[in-house]
Amino acid sequence: MKVKTTLHFYAKSTKSNSVGLFPIYVRLTVDGKRLEYSTKKFIDPAKWSSTTSRMKGNSEEARSINSILDFIKNKINTIEFEILKDGHSFNIEEFRNRLSGSTERTRNLIPIFQDHNSKIKELIGKEYAPGTLERYETSLKHTKDFLIWKYKVSDIDITKIDHAFITDYEFYLRTVRNCANNTAVKYIKNFSKIIKICLANHWLEKNPFANYKAKIKEVERVYLTENEIQDIINKDFGTDRLSLVRDIFVFSCFTGLAYIDVKNLTKSHISYGIDGEKWIFTHRQKTESASKIPILPLTQMIIDKYADHSQSSNQEKLLPILSNQKMNKYLKEIAGVCETEKELAFHIARHTFAMTVTLTNGVPIESVSKILGHKNLRTTQHYAKVLDRKVGKNMLIPKEKLNNKLVSNNIKLVNQ
Repeated sequence: MKVKTTLHFYAKSTKSNSVGLFPIYVRLTVDGKRLEYSTKKFIDPAKWSSTTSRMKGNSEEARSINSILDFIKNKINTIEFEILKDGHSFNIEEFRNRLSGSTERTRNLIPIFQDHNSKIKELIGKEYAPGTLERYETSLKHTKDFLIWKYKVSDIDITKIDHAFITDYEFYLRTVRNCANNTAVKYIKNFSKIIKICLANHWLEKNPFANYKAKIKEVERVYLTENEIQDIINKDFGTDRLSLVRDIFVFSCFTGLAYIDVKNLTKSHISYGIDGEKWIFTHRQKTESASKIPILPLTQMIIDKYADHSQSSNQEKLLPILSNQKMNKYLKEIAGVCETEKELAFHIARHTFAMTVTLTNGVPIESVSKILGHKNLRTTQHYAKVLDRKVGKNMLIPKEKLNNKLVSNNIKLVNQ
């Protein structure tokens, strides 16, 4: 973003001293915002040229005053060059800080955010997944856009981030960016990590999030019923492309693995468990939590089907999975062929495993949590809540029938 900067010297008549001399003032304007301060030099207004912004004549006094003005101009030009070179925020506050010599006490938000993202980038594949960096890069972009939208600046001193900043940022995300509740809360959560870094380094004295509260709304997770899974399994799609996508999707329905975790599976991830049966031993990329999954008969059938596939053999991959984008695209085709009203996407397989394959069949929630690789049981309990609501909804029919029968037959409990 191009920022306009202007420098002007003038004799300020409203600040004249007792003998009628005017002080020479500096007016610096950056992007429409002004900074004015006195040079502490006074001049006879008759000797001042408002056209050239310099003292008239060639006297010793004129040379001395004009030399001071040149020095100030050079100093401001030097500061402008240094700001550009350092990549810092180009605004009036940065000029003010540097002119007063307080730059060491100033820390701006964007370089801290950028440094955080650079460290995540270096740790991809070790501590973070590529998706994590992508989310923080998007969050950084939204933060930059918010600063321009709200404050007309490209950066801000972190000490100016307060409760109002946070609430205004949330408002921006919900209105200008049109983010849904949970999306806005997640971006704010990403931003809060940057604030935590500032607090940990004692760059901030107060936490701007101290009185801020935001709540993730529970989203009804879509999953397939047993009949819907069976329809997809039994369907003859007539093409290897859709059959492959169907098989990988069903594999996830019966293992609970997310797309990236299925993609990362190799034959070495299969071993014998404590029960003497084959298990999948892996780690979820998202949380790095261990997942130990018993291999069900249908799962083994899919593994055997693609054991000799060229991609599986050449890359030592367990299954020849396509890109996530193509998988989801072809799953929409499968939904159309199977005439299901649900919009299929790969993540639905994981929900189906939790709801239909395990919890509905009486697998303890603690076991389901371990298989899914959840770090916290509360994450798994969401599925149990959905199941409880489904049971409650299903019970409305017999409840209504029973109630009607009691009323029609005038059945009452008799005291003994």
